[in-house]
Amino acid sequence: MFRLFTGFATLLLVAATAPAQSPPPGPCESPEAAQFDFWLGTWDLAWVGGSGTNIISRELDGCVIQEDFTADGEQPFRGMSVSTYNTRTGRWHQTWVDNQGGYLDFTGGWSDTAMVLSRSATDSTGTSFLQRMVWTDITPMTLNWRWERSDDNGATWTTLWAISYERHR
Repeated sequence: MFRLFTGFATLLLVAATAPAQSPPPGPCESPEAAQFDFWLGTWDLAWVGGSGTNIISRELDGCVIQEDFTADGEQPFRGMSVSTYNTRTGRWHQTWVDNQGGYLDFTGGWSDTAMVLSRSATDSTGTSFLQRMVWTDITPMTLNWRWERSDDNGATWTTLWAISYERHR
């Protein structure tokens, strides 16, 4: 009986002094899943001929980046996107919808010092081209965003819309 007691006491002592095991990280807690954190918050937007607001938040247990975009004006342009990091593909995936019936889907990730999401598209004549969004010059208070198009399979890009972001105070 004494041997059983000392064996049990030793087991308790070992268990009590063993280092605590931390739980494994959640599915959306990898460093890659935090790559869009620079975009989180409320932003005042400015571009040639317009202004607006963009509110970016983490949703669904931190696994989704949700964007709520509003362009000011007489007939406001509104849209939203949801983005998530896909651990199987190693890429970000974003879906955009808006109040003009638009639907776009993008994939991408970090490229040098910019976040780049792109997609293939086809116009009404059947001509294929590429589209991309590029986030650059990222600081805690500002960033630049560009909407670009390539008609030569990515050899050159034309900026169609450039937006300056400033964090709302």
